[in-house]
Amino acid sequence: MEVILLTKVANLGNIGDRVKVRSGYGRNFLLPEGKATLATADNVARFEARRTELERAAHEHFASAEQRAEALKEFKLTIHAKAGTEGKLFGSIGTSDIAEAATRDGQKIERSEVRLPDGPLRVVGEHVVSVHLHADVNVPLHVNIIAEE
Repeated sequence: MEVILLTKVANLGNIGDRVKVRSGYGRNFLLPEGKATLATADNVARFEARRTELERAAHEHFASAEQRAEALKEFKLTIHAKAGTEGKLFGSIGTSDIAEAATRDGQKIERSEVRLPDGPLRVVGEHVVSVHLHADVNVPLHVNIIAEE
């Protein structure tokens, strides 16, 4: 399946690129999310007419991601959780817990923006997780988990 990208997609391409993708990926993700359109002659002409508008929107999205990244650079998140005597948590801290705690502390972060490459956090201490704000903007977030009695 050949599509035209309407936004920048990580590991795939930039705005306006014509790429071949597997039909399931295009049909189930790219097309419904509005990230791409089929590469027909009619859609190519329609895309070229909207190209400047799409590029301007992409630039504004990138600029807002950069501003959010600056605000998150010095931000340190503290989460209180129940833990055993050896520092193991009763349960774990996942993406939704981190997003809720950050929002509560004044930094608006969506659950889908938090990346935990090693899985959920299961021990007390200092951890560094990644916040994916844009295809080109990743910010490290310092999460300190403190045991509560």
